[in-house]
Amino acid sequence: MFSGIGSVWFSRREHILVYPVGLVGTIIYVYISLVAHLPGEAIVNFFYSVMSIYGWYLWSRRNQQQELVVHITRSDSTMWRYQLLFFAGCYVLLFLSLTFLHRFFNESIPWADSLASATAFTGMWLMTRKKVESWYWWIATNIASVPLYFVKGYVFTSVYYFILLLMAFWGLRTWQKKAIAQSVARP
Repeated sequence: MFSGIGSVWFSRREHILVYPVGLVGTIIYVYISLVAHLPGEAIVNFFYSVMSIYGWYLWSRRNQQQELVVHITRSDSTMWRYQLLFFAGCYVLLFLSLTFLHRFFNESIPWADSLASATAFTGMWLMTRKKVESWYWWIATNIASVPLYFVKGYVFTSVYYFILLLMAFWGLRTWQKKAIAQSVARP
């Protein structure tokens, strides 16, 4: 939990520690989720782990002048289409998988788990590319996760996602300001 909050804190600040700090939490959550029979959450955290390694690489890349290559930017219309298709594909795949596996994991709620997971996948993918819109997807993830975990009886996890929701609004505002400043600095 603390590594998740720390990861969001570093993400908001656009600090590379977002990834090693986040990896600690995601690896622990994969284990906890499997023990608790929450396959959707386990899959999300496994994806987070893989994408954290990818994001760590992208965020640390530098050009020949030793300047960072990836900067906070907004998505253009093509990128919006890609993220919506990515979300839809993830949602359908997860929904069908969880519906089929529901008899093995009776605590799953296929449509809700798929919504929370697909928005999280999309948010994480966009965060590795420093897209402002990643925060919209994180906000959607947290809005879906707060009631989802409450209904499942994981009240503490529900509160955790509420804290992440508040932090996501803060991160969105920070990255919006940075995107504006960087677009002015880079004509």
